[in-house]
Amino acid sequence: MRNLITGAITFLSILSRSLASPSPENHHLLNTVEDVLSETKDVPTNGSPKAGATNSEAISENDTQFNGLSVPPMRELNGDDFDKDTSKGYWFVKHYSPYCHHCQAIAPTWQTLYEYYYVQLARQNAAIIAADRQQTSSPVASSSKSKDAKMSLNSFERYYAFHFASIDCIAFGDLCSAREINAFPTFSLYKESKLVKKFEGHKDMDGLSHFVEETLESIRPGSRPKGGVKLPEPGAHSVDTEAKPDSSVEKDKDPARGKAAGAKHKEALSIVETSSSADAAKETTKPKTKGKKPNSKSKKPSQSPNRGGASVSLSQESFQKLVTNTQDPWFVKFYAPWCHHCQALAPSWAQMAKELRGELNIGEVNCDVEVRLCKDVHVKAYPTIHFFRGGERVEYDGLRGLGDLVNYAKKALDVGKGVENVDAVTFKEMEQTEEVIFLYFYDHATTSEDFAALERLTLSLVGHAKLIKTNSTTLAERFRISTWPRLLVSRDGRPSYYNALSPQDMRDFRALLSWMQSVWLPIVPELTASNSREIMTGKYVVLGILARERKGFEQDKKEIKNAALDWMEKQTHIFQLERQELRDSKHLRIEEAEDRGDQRALRNAKSIRIDISEDDKKQVGFAWVDGVFWERWIRTTYGINVAVDGEKVIINDEDNHRYWDQTISGAPIVPSRTSILETIPKVISSTPEIRSKSTTGIIGHVFYSARGGAKSHPFIALGLILGAAAVAYWGRGRIRKSKGSSGGFFHLDGKESWLNGGGSNGKAD
Repeated sequence: MRNLITGAITFLSILSRSLASPSPENHHLLNTVEDVLSETKDVPTNGSPKAGATNSEAISENDTQFNGLSVPPMRELNGDDFDKDTSKGYWFVKHYSPYCHHCQAIAPTWQTLYEYYYVQLARQNAAIIAADRQQTSSPVASSSKSKDAKMSLNSFERYYAFHFASIDCIAFGDLCSAREINAFPTFSLYKESKLVKKFEGHKDMDGLSHFVEETLESIRPGSRPKGGVKLPEPGAHSVDTEAKPDSSVEKDKDPARGKAAGAKHKEALSIVETSSSADAAKETTKPKTKGKKPNSKSKKPSQSPNRGGASVSLSQESFQKLVTNTQDPWFVKFYAPWCHHCQALAPSWAQMAKELRGELNIGEVNCDVEVRLCKDVHVKAYPTIHFFRGGERVEYDGLRGLGDLVNYAKKALDVGKGVENVDAVTFKEMEQTEEVIFLYFYDHATTSEDFAALERLTLSLVGHAKLIKTNSTTLAERFRISTWPRLLVSRDGRPSYYNALSPQDMRDFRALLSWMQSVWLPIVPELTASNSREIMTGKYVVLGILARERKGFEQDKKEIKNAALDWMEKQTHIFQLERQELRDSKHLRIEEAEDRGDQRALRNAKSIRIDISEDDKKQVGFAWVDGVFWERWIRTTYGINVAVDGEKVIINDEDNHRYWDQTISGAPIVPSRTSILETIPKVISSTPEIRSKSTTGIIGHVFYSARGGAKSHPFIALGLILGAAAVAYWGRGRIRKSKGSSGGFFHLDGKESWLNGGGSNGKAD
């Protein structure tokens, strides 16, 4: 009987537990806050979530990893500071109880969802940072992957102003009751502390992600992938972001929606269009001048550009009206909403538009919508950035940081003012601040065609050098100008002249620009990711590896500049001597022909052209690089650590992937004029007297050394190749002949009978 009663009690106990626990089918019907607060609570054991901690923290209280990037713990909100903490941007908040088993069950999903979105843009932005620093084979990514990731991990929150968080409704029951949280877990979306709406879908990865995607799309229309996103499994630490989603989520991505991608900018657009329309109306009401056709590009720039302080979304029609058919300068970004690089650029682009309010027009074109416009502009990659003025354009190829964009834009503002006219005093003041100045000399006979050709050059010089013009006799005497118009470049006070044989040459835009591009770098520029290809390729480069923060930085930089000036002066003198020798040789031939009365020899001597250029030989350039900022690249490429080794100088030959870091005596090259000038001739000779080091592996070093030798001695290299081919052919013939005469592997020389028992009729076993 006792056993029967015990069994009955056990059965009733199990039955009561099963009835008390909610079934999986009813997992959304949760306990109310009042029920939870009124029930008796057990103290959590070591293996259970601690009170006051988020469910995500119950999984991990430390930084976690997702797709190889570090993710900090999810934000745990304090009820007393709830309004303050959620006062900026959007907040997707989970209201939970640490004792609710449904909250515990959803915790891995909630944590993974947070990690997935937190690093979604960070991984892409880290790649963009590395790409901007690695535009060439010169300065590369920063010292560590984690550092770049840290710099960009907050980009998702900055871009969308969207945050994930949790709040413990047991610890802050009054706040949850005031916000009508009647069940656990409850997910609510807040904007600036005010409730937007509560999540009412399926509490799983797909349902929560769909809610987040819709919210993000409403914040920034057109920014989310068309077919949805590939989601990770709950608890996973990685997911292939390039893979297609398991189930396509149809979003509002049609062209009409794409046109609304710049909805927030429409007000600014209307302001600009209104002002432009007013200007256009004024232009049309003016009486036309006799004999002149109206020019749509003759309108003056708008009085107040970028009034709204925002990037204007441009269509085909508004682009032609506001950009193409006016003289207004515009800085325009061509992008695609799905492009990760474009998404990373968006915050900096928007902030730049705010900072340039009232100064420069900023625009953007959605290439998914304006396909024809982007094709006309020859957009081949996203994002592509152009500076426009009067229908002409130049592509911006610099870094995409906020400071880089603003600096370029401010320099571009000077373009709209035209080429500045200066006198001797103003030019002297400019020399104190500008390293490179292009100076155009004109006089009363200079034509309007000459000035028009000059104005065309300004757009291409934005961000590189300053172009000015003058008719000062003082400057003409200083630079020994005797013919007009004339163009020169002054680099640290050292002039170089554009050699024009006729006035027409001064109007050759392409020839002028080509020459300007060859001399628009300072004598000793700083090596950066944006100019490294231009500096390093096609020449020997004396590269000073310096530390900007050290006391002797300015002195070291001055030593390198003095060495550069001395070397350039020496090379100019040698060039002039070689040119004079050729002239003397030609004059001597003419005199000899005249003395002999040989008319044929005289004509041949007079037809000799003195065609010699300083560019015929491989040139030597000079530059310096911040050895602290580019520490990793310098250490891995040249084996130099500025913090340990101090400032050093190397001579780099990028074309052959080799460099020199020692003088002829074996000592390191240092930032000294003597050390540099003594080493350069030993390096650039046809056969270097100092052994070079390779920036690649052994195989690469052998290959580039052989290629360099072939370029230096092409006839010897050709002879070696032909000789090797002849030897190979001769050897192959000898082998064939040897095989053919023996008939096999043995050559018996008539002694075959010895193997047949000693006679022709003998027997052999």
